[in-house]
Amino acid sequence: MTFSTGPRGPGVLVIEPMGNAGRFLVEAADRLGVRLYAATHKDVHDGYPDWLRTALAGVCATDLTDVPRALGDMAAFCREHAVAGIAACFELFTPLAALLARRVGLPGNDPRLAHAARNKIRMGEAFAADAIPAPRWAVVHDAAEAHRVARERPDGLGWPLVVKPAEQGGSWGVSVVDGPDRLGDAVDAARRYTRAQPHGLALDPRVLLQEYVAGEEYSCDTVVASGVAYPLPVVRKDTTGGRYRVETGHTCPSGLPAPVAAQVRHTAARAALAVGVRNGIAHTEVKIPPGTGTPYVIETGARLPGDNLCEVVEAATGVSEAVAHLRAVLGLVPDTVPRRADAAAIRFLLPEHGGVLRRVDIPDLPGTHGEVHLRPGDAVPEPADSTCRIGHVVARAKTPDRAGALADRVVARSRVEVG
Repeated sequence: MTFSTGPRGPGVLVIEPMGNAGRFLVEAADRLGVRLYAATHKDVHDGYPDWLRTALAGVCATDLTDVPRALGDMAAFCREHAVAGIAACFELFTPLAALLARRVGLPGNDPRLAHAARNKIRMGEAFAADAIPAPRWAVVHDAAEAHRVARERPDGLGWPLVVKPAEQGGSWGVSVVDGPDRLGDAVDAARRYTRAQPHGLALDPRVLLQEYVAGEEYSCDTVVASGVAYPLPVVRKDTTGGRYRVETGHTCPSGLPAPVAAQVRHTAARAALAVGVRNGIAHTEVKIPPGTGTPYVIETGARLPGDNLCEVVEAATGVSEAVAHLRAVLGLVPDTVPRRADAAAIRFLLPEHGGVLRRVDIPDLPGTHGEVHLRPGDAVPEPADSTCRIGHVVARAKTPDRAGALADRVVARSRVEVG
């Protein structure tokens, strides 16, 4: 493949690099000598942090919620700047990225299936069509319908029941209910998300009722280039219990037996292909019921992972997911071969309750580093989703158990005061 290059190499247009993996894309572009461009709204760009603003070679200001206008503006921008690759960092714009890639003749995902990576109802349909193990589910429009479905569905979804918005990320609006008493409130909470900020993108108002799958949680990312899947290592995920399941940390590698980990990677790759990923990356979350080796796919997103998983995976394996992703969207074979066999873990500092942050101190222990997300005086949301995180700790060691224990030790010694 021949690129039309500028002073720093091929150009990649990122549809909203503001996503929480944006900084890893910036670092990867610098490593590869790639010119990084952004497509975004003018007012959103005005709020970019300095590190992102200065890393961009140019900006296509458009209205990403107006598909015809956005496609026209971005296609013209791609021609003007000799763009050679299209990527989406903000999950809800992955279908738009697929449409743009097709319009300008660049490597991209399948536009006919791409909406399944954004909309969990279409995702369930795509998994069913490809016989991918996944929880059973039903679609409802309001609390009354939810009660009727839970009561009358012949095969019975059972209790507990997972309630989630058809379109949203970051655990927002997701809850687990043990019985019908809280079902109405859970549906109402999921229906709160009618538009995604800061772009004002309209969201599917429907709600998904999903069968609860017991067992440990894992994730596995898959890079796909020209339709060929390159699975990455399996990562173990830890969450809170109760009504809201907020991620408390991740560990790579997962510690799973090799045959089970191989099955997770295979299933995650199938899920990525099922939602139309052909040139890019997918983040897939699975659960493995006790006593089985069968991973059930909870959901798949056609994007780099959040939660600093790019850092965790690279610390453990030496593989940069963001570099592999950029190579895939440029139509090149990604390098996903591990360079080392270490382990890394991330743990998040969560509040016991919402309020105002009074103090946060993270000790500095060898083999670890911490980062504070909020500052004293900032509002701390109730611990219902990922927005409540006060900071995080990353630890690196020779084994997953040691990495996790080291990160846990730092969190235990950290001091968080919320008033």
